[in-house]
Amino acid sequence: MDKITGLELTPRKIRYLKFLLEKGGIVRTTEISSQLNVDPSTSTKVINDLAKNGYVNHIPYRGVCLTKCGQEYAEFLIRRHRILSLLFSHYGLSTKGACEEVSRFEGYVSKDAVDRICKSMGHPQLSNCGEIKHDSCGLVD
Repeated sequence: MDKITGLELTPRKIRYLKFLLEKGGIVRTTEISSQLNVDPSTSTKVINDLAKNGYVNHIPYRGVCLTKCGQEYAEFLIRRHRILSLLFSHYGLSTKGACEEVSRFEGYVSKDAVDRICKSMGHPQLSNCGEIKHDSCGLVD
């Protein structure tokens, strides 16, 4: 994958990558459909699109797993969510409220914007949603 902009994927595809990262390893497509509350044919279509773009490996009759590229992108997605949730909680939203609000728009916030927000917050290590990793976020002070 070329440089991550944070705007490569639709909100639907973002949900898939975040779910796969959370589950780890090989995940059955039926579990994906069930957990994301979508029709199996819909999940198969999204998985095929993600596989075509190098984010996942789809192993017929076994399941789906993240590629290295997919893993890195999913980690960025989690980082973005946590930084934005922390930002919103600083402005009075509850932990749950911040998380829900960020989930509505996070797919439209670029990596550059996230990196700048992170820097302005002093590169926090913890958000209301969990640990914030900075290994591959391209920190430039």
